[in-house]
Amino acid sequence: MRHVFPLVLLALAMPALAAPETTPEGAPEKISTLVVYGNDPCPRSKDDEIVVCARQPESERYRIPKELRGKKKEEVTQSWLARAQTLDMVSRKGTPDSCSPIGTAGQTGCMRQFLERARAEREADKAARE
Repeated sequence: MRHVFPLVLLALAMPALAAPETTPEGAPEKISTLVVYGNDPCPRSKDDEIVVCARQPESERYRIPKELRGKKKEEVTQSWLARAQTLDMVSRKGTPDSCSPIGTAGQTGCMRQFLERARAEREADKAARE
């Protein structure tokens, strides 16, 4: 019995849900929304339309809309030095002193990198002792 009650409610609600929206005869088909500034008149509506006017002060006529006036958040950008170093590193593959198996003389950079690491370790040990 308790399962019948929701079904009865659903059956009563179905015609209301299925009824298509109808517009009364003679109702306007078109609605225009305009912004007028200062003392400018709002245009008159015609028989088949509704005109809605929003009034703004004269000082707003040639300004950027308030929604667009806010400051944009600055994107976190890379410095030009960092960009140049990245491009240099990326384009360095396969060139002499690049420590790469690709390209001619790419292997010569492996010894240079080994020496630079050894020098950095020696300086770190020296600084740790002091």
